[in-house]
Amino acid sequence: MGTRTRTRRTTVAAVAAATALALAPGCTLSDTGGGDGKLPGGEGRVLAVKIDNVGPARPQTGLDAADVVYAEQVEAGLSRLMAVYAERLPPVIGPVRSARETDLELLRQFDDPALAFSGAQSKLLPLISAAPLRPLPPGKAPGAAYFRGSGKPAPHNLFVRPKALGADPDASGLESTGFRFGPRPEGGTPERERTVRFPAARFTFTWAAEQKRWLVSMDGRQARTSDGKTLGASTVVVQYVKMRPSRFHDRSGNNTPFTETVGSGTARVLRDGRAYAARWERTLPQDGTEFTTADDGKPLPFAKGQVWVVYAKA
Repeated sequence: MGTRTRTRRTTVAAVAAATALALAPGCTLSDTGGGDGKLPGGEGRVLAVKIDNVGPARPQTGLDAADVVYAEQVEAGLSRLMAVYAERLPPVIGPVRSARETDLELLRQFDDPALAFSGAQSKLLPLISAAPLRPLPPGKAPGAAYFRGSGKPAPHNLFVRPKALGADPDASGLESTGFRFGPRPEGGTPERERTVRFPAARFTFTWAAEQKRWLVSMDGRQARTSDGKTLGASTVVVQYVKMRPSRFHDRSGNNTPFTETVGSGTARVLRDGRAYAARWERTLPQDGTEFTTADDGKPLPFAKGQVWVVYAKA
């Protein structure tokens, strides 16, 4: 599953034009996103869902069914998740929250992704409309797709029924990522636990040999789904990236960091109770991300199962 360049429905020129339309930073939120005027349904080889990850939003629903979970830093040093579904869709996913500029570049490595999100800043909406993805916020989704749950306070109680979105992902949607899966490579060092810290959040991954996966803890508490399932990953990637201020802020004036997922750098890959020093490379936005061993540059395969990618500041 090596990196490959793909033709997109939206040109780079269109994206640049939309970028020019985005004015000074603002903090207005909107529940409508995307401007293609199409009815949702059928398209999208993967479904990505922005998921809330502050304390009142936990435990989340449907996160255990994701093929890939990305952990991103947002305003005030907090974290937010983006779960990507290709092989199967759970009945309900959430809580769903708003999109960020980082998501648009991150998702370009997927072929025809659909993105479920609660809304976005009004000045970000032109970028979402121009991006090569299928935006499916509440304003563009069928009435039965999104609903407010009763067990959490607003705004941490918005959930989505992915089938009602008309999303129809396929396992082949992961082929464009650059990820490789295979037997454990030689080398690596034994590792039982690793913690990644954001300014106001932290993730800890603890190897459970009997389960053959890394159990996830967030902010010091073991992560579970709303139906009591323990969250765990077969492979954990700590990807060290550049983060810079974006043009956008939240309602309190906190700047939204932009995570640069195009480029190259170092990473730490955890699988089978071992840690591997790695390098990552993504030359163009439409390319996948390749991971290679740091010492000899060979492709570094992941263990089959759920993958967590945590973006840490280089």
